[in-house]
Amino acid sequence: MYMGYVQFFLIIIVFLKSLEPNPISDLISDYSFISISALLVLFVLISLVIGYLDSKLGLREEEMRNFSKSNPVLKDIQKSLDELSERVEKLSEKSQK
Repeated sequence: MYMGYVQFFLIIIVFLKSLEPNPISDLISDYSFISISALLVLFVLISLVIGYLDSKLGLREEEMRNFSKSNPVLKDIQKSLDELSERVEKLSEKSQK
């Protein structure tokens, strides 16, 4: 997952380098050390904000839950867990009587 972030950042740099000559691309190329550092810091801050929102809103957990519903192996595991849960409930009811 983190390699995706690195690739995304590198794609942004390649995109900025490939722009036609204009004031922004000239500024980036003239002050490349400062501009790339600033872009890296900005990228990290934006990633942190997105990660924070993702953890608060629970988007990734919902995506994983939906994925597990379509995965046959995880369906079998969930079915086994449900059966075990029912057996435990029945055993606890018998032991209480």
